[in-house]
Amino acid sequence: MLVIGAGPTGLACAIDAQRAGFSVVLIDKGCLTNSLFHYPAHMTFFTTPELLEIGDMPFSSPNQKPSRSEALEYYRKCAEHYQLDVRQYERVTSVTGADGSFTVHTVDRFDRVFSHKAKKIIVATGYYDLPNYLGIPGEDLNKVKHYYHEPHPFYGLDVLVIGGKNSAAIAALDLWRHGARVTLVHRGRQMHGNVKYWILPDINNRIKNGEVTAYFETTVTKIDEDTVTLATPQGEKTIPNHFVFALTGYHPDFSFIEGLGVKLDDNNARCPVCDPESLESNVKGIYLAGVIVAGERTNEIFIENGRFHGGQIARDLKEKLAPK
Repeated sequence: MLVIGAGPTGLACAIDAQRAGFSVVLIDKGCLTNSLFHYPAHMTFFTTPELLEIGDMPFSSPNQKPSRSEALEYYRKCAEHYQLDVRQYERVTSVTGADGSFTVHTVDRFDRVFSHKAKKIIVATGYYDLPNYLGIPGEDLNKVKHYYHEPHPFYGLDVLVIGGKNSAAIAALDLWRHGARVTLVHRGRQMHGNVKYWILPDINNRIKNGEVTAYFETTVTKIDEDTVTLATPQGEKTIPNHFVFALTGYHPDFSFIEGLGVKLDDNNARCPVCDPESLESNVKGIYLAGVIVAGERTNEIFIENGRFHGGQIARDLKEKLAPK
């Protein structure tokens, strides 16, 4: 079994397959749990430790909501405990062959070429690597970021945050608390209703007090070296700007999924075609796990429910490969 993606769901899939008696290799283009590593440095999860557990290993934390650093340590310990074979910093370029005899082609950081043989494949690539771009002039400037990590480099500067959900609210608050002059732009009439209950009043109060400047029902039309241009309900407005955080969401790598031969249901949020019980795709021998199962509906599957996909796949494999 070869698992593409070594995030929490990929690790859970590997553990379940390994415990079912299969040999497993994981491949990731980044580090172990690469997406979690690129979360904001001091982020806390919106969930409790036990809902992040995989492989029946307890996640001990003194905090009701664990931190990013605690989660990284926990998943490292899981990989170590189960002695998982994780090939980090290898990017999958293509998959050839068929069920029972796949070849997964990869390249490493130095463009060296490798190939891996596998009878079955699980794709657990997540969605955090591909931002939803705005498609506006200036978005390619190096002052524009699609990920927020920490506030220190932006002290004393004019920073624009684009978005109205959790990631935008958290970034705006963190930047403001560390000395940045923050403007928030959202196309909706107010912050999104799904912003976590302990964050929403905080960001709303900062806006109400004028500590964070907010433009609602507004879009960014242009980004220049020293300014950004907004389309507001009152007309066009240009404001000073040093950095932009376009936190407008992310999406799965649909091109990679289709390149495997997996079909997308264009009438259902581009969900990849797969059996809901076994999670085997329309390509025999290729299974899907984690958030990619939900297509564009990336808010439906998280670690909390994606971690069970490995069990579904392992049960199907045991049934299909059991001696007759």
